[in-house]
Amino acid sequence: MSYQYYNPNGLKMKKLICLLPGVLILVTLLACNNNKRPNNYNYNNDTVIDESGSIFIKQGLEAGLTEIKAAKVAETNSRNPRIIGFAKMMVADHTLAGDELEKIGIKNRVSGGDSVSTAHQQMIAGLSSKLGIIFDAPYMQMMVNDHENAVKLFTRATQNKNAAIQNFAKKILPTLKMHLDSAKAIAASLK
Repeated sequence: MSYQYYNPNGLKMKKLICLLPGVLILVTLLACNNNKRPNNYNYNNDTVIDESGSIFIKQGLEAGLTEIKAAKVAETNSRNPRIIGFAKMMVADHTLAGDELEKIGIKNRVSGGDSVSTAHQQMIAGLSSKLGIIFDAPYMQMMVNDHENAVKLFTRATQNKNAAIQNFAKKILPTLKMHLDSAKAIAASLK
């Protein structure tokens, strides 16, 4: 007669081996879950976009889009070569700046600013019905006013906590000041 030896520890070992893969999966899932970062975290600059940064991006995009739309009207409605040249510069410069600002917005999960405000739409619509000399003075006054506001907006943004916004504002501010000076000079020459 043969005796079978019963090992109670062997049975426990089999149960432990069966539970091990489940424990490993659970530990892995918990570890992955703890690595999530907040949604508003900027992975590139280690600085979260605050409300003022978000507002800057939206207002900057809207302002640039307004300049481009108004400039396209100026290219067709003005007969003044200086104004047409200024309008072409607006389209080129504000398109480049807008593309760069949009990338900053996308990286920081800030959306909006992709349409023109109602007030600006009304101004552009009013300009669209004018031609030649009748168009020129109101368009250039709009450019002076808009660029004064843009210079203020970008000057404040040079102090923003987010490095990308701060650097962008510092880079674009001299161009906006030059646009403002040009707009003032052209507007003065029309009087």
